[in-house]
Amino acid sequence: MDFQWSVIIESLPPLVQGAKLTIYITIMGLIGGMIIGFLLGLMRAYGNPLLHLIASIYIGLVRGTPIVVQVMFIYFALPVLIGVRVDPLPAAIAAIVVNSGAYIAEIVRGSFQSVAKGLHEAGLALGMPEWQVLTSVVGPVAFRRMIPPLGNQFIVSLKDTSLFIVIGVGELTRQGQEIMASNFRAVEIWTAVALFYLAMIGVLSLVLRLIEKRMHIL
Repeated sequence: MDFQWSVIIESLPPLVQGAKLTIYITIMGLIGGMIIGFLLGLMRAYGNPLLHLIASIYIGLVRGTPIVVQVMFIYFALPVLIGVRVDPLPAAIAAIVVNSGAYIAEIVRGSFQSVAKGLHEAGLALGMPEWQVLTSVVGPVAFRRMIPPLGNQFIVSLKDTSLFIVIGVGELTRQGQEIMASNFRAVEIWTAVALFYLAMIGVLSLVLRLIEKRMHIL
């Protein structure tokens, strides 16, 4: 079968819309995931036994189940439990928030705990309160160290959006599937979808690399 570039060109408008939705879900989900991740990560690193236990249970549950199961639970099971219908797009965003939050929490915990204890103790010795030591002394060092693993998590979360095809979210993979179902040009369509993902991840990787160089992270 000959490869027809015209098929890809004709499919660009819906694929672009799908790519935009993919980026939107990723950004919104990672914003929520960063908030949850930083909170849980600090609870794991510096919280009392109860807070440490709560964070550990959350992280264990999320990391122990696939994201596709999580989004199916949010979309199908949660409405049964709370009696409120969840639309596909909010369910997809919530799944990224829940999933990425657990992994980011471990990145945050590891980065903060990797900072030499002497630096933390020095801040306390100067009379600084605990919160100021974390934000002004330990935090900047830990943040530099968490940039590379956070970048990897951002890329993983972007690719995870393709799994939301199971609940009918019109992201990039879903658009590709619908186009292929109408023209049966699997080679051209999935090549185009793959190129879109490569382009998005390539741009994200470049931005992250520039940030690492600017912060002098080797």
